[in-house]
Amino acid sequence: MTEALDTPILYNFRRCPYAMRARLALVSAGLTVEVREIILRDKPDHMLEISPKGTVPVLWLGDRVIDESRDIMDWALAQNDPAGWLDMPTAGNDWIAQIEGPFKSALDRYKYATRYDDVDATEERDTARDILMTVDAQLCHHDWLFGDTPCLADMATITFVRQYANVDRAWFDAQPWSGVKSWLERFLASDQFANIMQKYPRWQVGDPSIYFPDANRSET
Repeated sequence: MTEALDTPILYNFRRCPYAMRARLALVSAGLTVEVREIILRDKPDHMLEISPKGTVPVLWLGDRVIDESRDIMDWALAQNDPAGWLDMPTAGNDWIAQIEGPFKSALDRYKYATRYDDVDATEERDTARDILMTVDAQLCHHDWLFGDTPCLADMATITFVRQYANVDRAWFDAQPWSGVKSWLERFLASDQFANIMQKYPRWQVGDPSIYFPDANRSET
């Protein structure tokens, strides 16, 4: 039986919102991983061997593979949750389900409309907008979804909101959702965001180990 690794290995793609939220949880939990940055058009053989579905992130523990970002978040926070992200109301899980399901579906069809048949990108954009509007009022009263500090509901979903905003930032910024905009801006200005956006060279077999997080690396 394969033994657990002293330092888990994370196959990563920096800009992927799923990989981003996994890294957020790893940082919050105070965990260090060996990071292997990939390019999507040429995925490493080992990554495909341990996770044939070929999506990032993939966390290899040696004796176990976790290849769903939410599962990586749950695993990390089960090790350590100093910021109390898991302390959230039931509505937090409902919000995560909304973003992972209907919102992400609409986002994909908005951002990548040409990949789908008979899709109206504007309609999909507005479907996602309507979901975000359901939390705008509470975000006008609190810095984060359920209070003055972030919880899992914030950090498991806000990377997808960032992706949505960046499809057409001028349109996003023109919308009457001051709570949602402030929420996203607060995240983008945070240490958490800076910490997860470190740049790494593409990993290749034989390269020396590089670790995440690493305060000495570029954040731009």
